[in-house]
Amino acid sequence: MKIRKNYNDEVIKLSKAIDIAVRAFDKSDLKDKDWIIQCYKEWQRRLFDRDDFFKKMASLKYDIEHVFTYFQEGAGKEVEYFWKELERQKLDYQREDKLRKILDRGKIRGRIEFEYVTDVIVPAEQEKRITEEEAKQLGKMLYDFEFKKRKKQ
Repeated sequence: MKIRKNYNDEVIKLSKAIDIAVRAFDKSDLKDKDWIIQCYKEWQRRLFDRDDFFKKMASLKYDIEHVFTYFQEGAGKEVEYFWKELERQKLDYQREDKLRKILDRGKIRGRIEFEYVTDVIVPAEQEKRITEEEAKQLGKMLYDFEFKKRKKQ
């Protein structure tokens, strides 16, 4: 039986993850870390200032995606600190290679995955996390997803 998550509990949990992300970036050598930290703090503020209409798990999934994208696909001491601290604080987020899952599945499921692939395909190829052939496969999946959406309209 799947346990239904409570929106407010999940917001608090995500806010804690954002606090960890901010500390991780603060410890990093990234040149744009001040700007990144500002973005994360703004995302955190918006979690609590959201209009009741948008207080839904579906909306929160987009926020989770924003917060975790860097840490799901990145590398370095800030990424390792982030995941270790999440585990230490028993926040039940899982590290996963979403791009690999999408490649293995062979198709994009939904707008969040579409936007994710759009955002990471070029850096993933540049960082050699995917091959040129895999980048082409992902490009075709993006095209197929968009074409299917247009066809339905």
